[in-house]
Amino acid sequence: MRLLAQEFAARAVERPDHVAVVDADGSHTAGDVWAAAVELADVVGAAVDGEPTVLVQADNSWRTLVTTLAVGRLGGFVAVMSGHATEHELDLALEDVRPDVVIASPELAGTWSVASKGFSTDLSVLRGWSMHAVPGPTRGMARWNGGVAVAMTSGSTGRPKCVVQSEQALRFAGQATIAAVGLREGDPVGAFVPLSSVAALCFGLYLPAMLGGTMVCLPRWKPTDALELIRAEQVRWTMLVPTMALQFAMVDDAEGGLSSMVAMTVGGGPMDAGALQRAEEYLGTRFLRVFGMSECLGHTTPLPSDPPEVRVGRDGRPFPGIDVRVVDESGARLPVGQVGKAQVKGPSLFTGYARLGTPTPPELTDDGYFATGDLARLNDDGTINIMGREKQIIIRGGRNIDINEVEAAVASVPGVVQVCVVPVPDPLLGERAAALVVSKESSVDLDAVRAHLDQTGVPKHQWPELVFAVDDLPQNRVGKLSRDAAAQLASRLAHQDTSA
Repeated sequence: MRLLAQEFAARAVERPDHVAVVDADGSHTAGDVWAAAVELADVVGAAVDGEPTVLVQADNSWRTLVTTLAVGRLGGFVAVMSGHATEHELDLALEDVRPDVVIASPELAGTWSVASKGFSTDLSVLRGWSMHAVPGPTRGMARWNGGVAVAMTSGSTGRPKCVVQSEQALRFAGQATIAAVGLREGDPVGAFVPLSSVAALCFGLYLPAMLGGTMVCLPRWKPTDALELIRAEQVRWTMLVPTMALQFAMVDDAEGGLSSMVAMTVGGGPMDAGALQRAEEYLGTRFLRVFGMSECLGHTTPLPSDPPEVRVGRDGRPFPGIDVRVVDESGARLPVGQVGKAQVKGPSLFTGYARLGTPTPPELTDDGYFATGDLARLNDDGTINIMGREKQIIIRGGRNIDINEVEAAVASVPGVVQVCVVPVPDPLLGERAAALVVSKESSVDLDAVRAHLDQTGVPKHQWPELVFAVDDLPQNRVGKLSRDAAAQLASRLAHQDTSA
């Protein structure tokens, strides 16, 4: 983060009164933010000896930006942690990241029992927050192999993935997005996704700071509050996951509410072209459907000038310098139009997964590609379509059912805004397909869904066997669809149906 800190310091001298952050506490100028960063850097520098690794409670406020800049001034490494993390999750982070300093609210520091974990120094920083440090020499930066930031991202094993990113990767993804969207210096950018994810840290914090714009923060996701903030601050761009973006269309009086925005980037979850296009027309903006993951930050995008069938029907084109290829089981590159395994290579790739205080390098192919775990198809216009995860199936009576096909079928039903298809246990068949549906129509039930699918010629193997109307789809801490929670909810609802 050293380069970001240097750039921000220069801008703070040139334009000290520019509003760098808008959050729940009000507006914060560049001059004030940099002064707070210098003050925090001095406190950290006095408490430890050397380049520090700092773990911070990443709330969507000026504090996260100030801490990032302070760490950059010291040439250190920042680890962002959710304020909802448990003590057990902190213990895993301490094991994998081994920070020299922990910064959090006093309440959370108490919940985490930070003082009992070797962090003997306890100082007040950031207007009432606590800084706990291990006094003496730090472990330095060499151990991070060029990485500057890590986020504890949820993993399939139940243990956070701890994705480590370099500043070069953060800058590449930010600059490529700025160029593609057409953002200008000083533009307000929405930081609505919790900054405890590496993607949110990149696009919600690093990008606006690098742009010299205003980081417009929402402390807790609520679509009505986000809409009001976008209107009040004339936000020009933000990145959201689909479950969050589509919720705007459910807000009363939201028609035309996003007209100040050049575009809204949408990624990180299943998406339906029809639902996105209906929502963007109603909201008065353009959605840009992208493909990216924590390990390879936002490496595709369409342009705001692209037609709707490209912007919301496909998953963008690779950034300049990024190569996305689709391969078969043997690793041979497949031609345009065929579905296979997605692999990516380029400057957006991560440094590794933090384990025992250092990155474990990613597993790459012999020619340097990272396997994303996604199925994809390349199109003849250079765009890509993500066809789902390699193992995203329901096994019903020995037959594999593609979840993506069922979701696409249900999403075509009039009135459906969001849909999530998950397996529910069945004593005879093993699993059945259940659809959780968010809609504006109270009549969207199993009979209505099946009638529409039958009328439109959707094959029966793509029909769900259960349909449950819900107000919202379950989300994880960063606003992404939580399929595990969705499956648990569907199982409970199915059990209630059979018990009734």
